[in-house]
Amino acid sequence: MASQTDSGPSTSTGVAGNAVTTTFQVTGMTCGHCEGAVSEEISAIAGVTSAEAVASTGRVTVTSSAALDDEAVRAAVDEAGYELVGRV
Repeated sequence: MASQTDSGPSTSTGVAGNAVTTTFQVTGMTCGHCEGAVSEEISAIAGVTSAEAVASTGRVTVTSSAALDDEAVRAAVDEAGYELVGRV
C-alpha cells in the first residue's frame, strides 16, 4: 500500500485508497442537460473514473486515479460551454 501525505484540512482534494476526489465550482449550469454536458466532458479526461455535476450548487465532484491538472479540467468545462471557477 502506498503512503499518502496529508496536505492539511484546507485542501479540496480527498484521497481514498488510490482514488482522488476533487470538487470544482462551475458557473453557468442551470439544468440536467448542463450537468450531463459537464460530466461527459470531464469524464473524457484520462484517469477520470467518475464526474458528477450538480447544477443547483454549481459543484462538480470528480474521482480520478491520480491528481488532475486544473487546466485539463478547465478545457473540458470550456468545451461543454461553461466556466470553471476553481477548486472548492
